Amino acid sequence: MNFSHYLMDKRYFGMLYAALMLFVSVILYISGSANSSASNVVYVNTVCFVLAALYIVTGYFYRKMFLRELTVVIDQGGDTMVAALPAPQNAEQALYLQLIAKLQREHSQQMQQLVNEKRDHQDFIMSWIHEVKLPIAASRLLISNSGGKDVDFIVDKFEDELGKIDGCVEQALYYSRIDSFSRDYFINEVQLGQLMKDSVKKYAKLFINKHIRFVMEETRCEVQSDSKWLAFIIDQITANSLKYTKEGGQLSVSFEEDGKEKRMTITDTGIGIASEDLSRVFEKGFTGANGRTQSKSTGMGLYLAKQLALKLGHDLSIQSEEGRFTKLTIHFPKIRNYNEWYGNI
Repeated sequence: MNFSHYLMDKRYFGMLYAALMLFVSVILYISGSANSSASNVVYVNTVCFVLAALYIVTGYFYRKMFLRELTVVIDQGGDTMVAALPAPQNAEQALYLQLIAKLQREHSQQMQQLVNEKRDHQDFIMSWIHEVKLPIAASRLLISNSGGKDVDFIVDKFEDELGKIDGCVEQALYYSRIDSFSRDYFINEVQLGQLMKDSVKKYAKLFINKHIRFVMEETRCEVQSDSKWLAFIIDQITANSLKYTKEGGQLSVSFEEDGKEKRMTITDTGIGIASEDLSRVFEKGFTGANGRTQSKSTGMGLYLAKQLALKLGHDLSIQSEEGRFTKLTIHFPKIRNYNEWYGNI
């Protein structure tokens, strides 16, 4: 910053100074004789001008020190730029420096969030690739060992592997669309029993192969939700229950209602969840002891179910006892105006 720029910054001070000196000069001139008044006016204006000039010049060099240090910090850049900012010389500069520090913190938080999201995305892609490679490898193995086997048997096995691939692709699709959820939903009356039956039909072969019994109350329970997204949530819960339920087990569905909410509870007689893992089952990428020992898992199914449920205005809760059961409940709060609720998210 040069001296002319500094004078431009002080232009309002100069205008005020000129107005005051004009007023003082007029008062001095009309208050005495012509000769003495003229000399007084010259004397007062000279002294005041010298004092004002000293103030302007001193202020320029004082301000220039701050700006020189600030320029050095800007040229150096780096993550520690805010910490290296010079000390403020007045309250105005202190406010600006506080604003810069706040913006830098927010920028760092946003950058860290983007880095974390990118890392999570990469982790998901890697785990998804490993999971989808299993049915592909199984299909190739089935082809190489198909000699002498019945065609219907081979087709049946291929359908199983294609179903696994389809499930992986569907999960990846919903994961990629979770951030654009607000542009792709339609709230209407949804019949929970029918969605559950559709999910059972989708996994019917797995029910049959593992001899898992399905029990559901014949109760007509309707809620306000998006049928497509809610169906995906139920599918994820069903698939997860079937994965960890041994042969001959049972999957049951019950419905409850009170003054605050409606509830749909899916209970399996599977291997359960360890108590130390129970609080983390809805975390992104968390597989727990079961996911590491029983089967390969991305740890995304229940995470996606939880996130989508929250976006729909619902919630998920889980109860489990290791070696006995797992009970997962979808909560549907009774909200009078869903459109008003969605306008606030």
